[in-house]
Amino acid sequence: MSSHSFSKRAYSFFKAYPAASKLLLLSSFSGGGLLVFSDSAPPKRTLTADGQETKKKKVVVLGSGWGGYSFLSHLNNPNYDVQVVSPRNFFLFTPLLPSVTNGTVEARSIVEPIRGLMRKKGFEYTEAECVNIDPSSKKIHCRSSSLNKEFDMDYDILVVAVGAKSNTFNTPGVEEHAHFLKEAEDALKIRRSVINCFERASLPSLTEEERKKILHFVVVGGGPTGVEFSAELHDFLVEDVAKIYPKVQEFTRITLLEAGEHILNTFDKRITAFAEEKFQRDGIDLKTENMVVGVTADEISTKEVKTGEIVSEPYGMVVWSTGVGIRPVIKDFMNRIGQGQRRVLATDEWLRVEGCDSVYALGDTATINQRKVMEDIAAIFSKADKGETGTLNKKEFKSVVKDICQRYPQVELYLKKKKLRNIANLLKSANGDDTEVNIETFKKALSEVDTQMKNLPPTAQVASQQGKYLATCFNKMEKCEKKPEGPLRFRGEGRHMFQPFRYRHFGSFAPLGGEQAAAELPGDWVSIGHSSQWLWYSVYASKLVSWRTRSLVVSDWVRRFIFGRDSSSI
Repeated sequence: MSSHSFSKRAYSFFKAYPAASKLLLLSSFSGGGLLVFSDSAPPKRTLTADGQETKKKKVVVLGSGWGGYSFLSHLNNPNYDVQVVSPRNFFLFTPLLPSVTNGTVEARSIVEPIRGLMRKKGFEYTEAECVNIDPSSKKIHCRSSSLNKEFDMDYDILVVAVGAKSNTFNTPGVEEHAHFLKEAEDALKIRRSVINCFERASLPSLTEEERKKILHFVVVGGGPTGVEFSAELHDFLVEDVAKIYPKVQEFTRITLLEAGEHILNTFDKRITAFAEEKFQRDGIDLKTENMVVGVTADEISTKEVKTGEIVSEPYGMVVWSTGVGIRPVIKDFMNRIGQGQRRVLATDEWLRVEGCDSVYALGDTATINQRKVMEDIAAIFSKADKGETGTLNKKEFKSVVKDICQRYPQVELYLKKKKLRNIANLLKSANGDDTEVNIETFKKALSEVDTQMKNLPPTAQVASQQGKYLATCFNKMEKCEKKPEGPLRFRGEGRHMFQPFRYRHFGSFAPLGGEQAAAELPGDWVSIGHSSQWLWYSVYASKLVSWRTRSLVVSDWVRRFIFGRDSSSI
């Protein structure tokens, strides 16, 4: 075959199948060849009807965590010019952070460089921290930590996904003396501190009391992170420290402090009871109803909730894991838009920040301010009462039932609690056999629905689903502008452009150490024991965002089973 004929056929093939242009075959007459694959997306241009290139809207995404990364992964609309601003150039799989603290998993195994996704999607990335948001001029003010330089950036649409910081509740000494567990650097710092405690306690000149102080590890917070870290640390002491530091193992002690009555209070009571019993068997000193009132360089002070007695104890290391708080940049932004009195940034059901149509917020950064049915009850009734008769017949009622359930998720939760098949059964229970419903009966039937309103938990599941939802909305923005697909606007005309966000809970895990875990899955299904731990392994391996991280994490688990945990202080 002549080179001219080959080139002609290759040109025809690539013209018919543009996607095949990602493959480039370089061959020689000697028979050798090289195959190179490029996964970067070619530049996409959006043209108007007359062939002119349209100006893309600039979407600025703040953060590379669960919400931001999920949004970027699912965004496929070529009409947006996407710019990502984040102080860290990687995505961090936070559920495995406790495993990093004791060497079960390496920190690099649970991070995915974000520039790979940027190259693939054709997005731009800037390593900087946003320190100020100005919604009036649609600008953000950023600071580069590496060069200590500041700059401004314009936006048409802003997606805020900066996450949250650890909440210290203004407890004296916590910022200065406690460790946190939010970032990869935090986990590595804890890991070095744990090893350092054992190395210090192994010095020959120390007394027993000094060794007990150095090897007293205090964990504050009985939530999933605090419980898992305590379990991981206990496993490290039992399985590895006994071999590596046999002379000081007897002086080690783990104390878990919780201000509430029980640990894991968001889980099923069966899981809470099993976890507390297991920790007691393992020798973990569990102290519930104890509030931390102060931390110094050598002591931690707690107050018993029932008696008010304050007790101080020496410690070697404190890990603080008691919930989340808003970042300073978000607090300043809230003051600018009239939300300064709120504890957290509020959005509507479409994740738009209230008071800022061009700003969206995801994950721990914000909470959805769900509208109450009773606030709109008159408008709902009026919208359904097309004949303006003052009553709703069966046909009129059915015309708005679907929209009510879509707009107000608490309705479905209430029906499920009352074991009613649908909203029609709810009205029947309030109206008897009457075929028509007046406004008072309508109010009576729905009066308790709003009691089922709940804030979404600050978890990776919520942030990831919100990111995917928002990207889906952006992907079909042009289509829905012409033909809205959302529920009726009860206080206006037409329909909402999109369906509101709905969170779907897939379950929760709580590793408890000793190759045992607790799982709470949909349908009130609870599993506790070794089988749940293997389920935890498989689920977390599947949720990692790339085959690279999956292979690294699985190899870390295999390495730990064969050789034990890494005890180096690197």
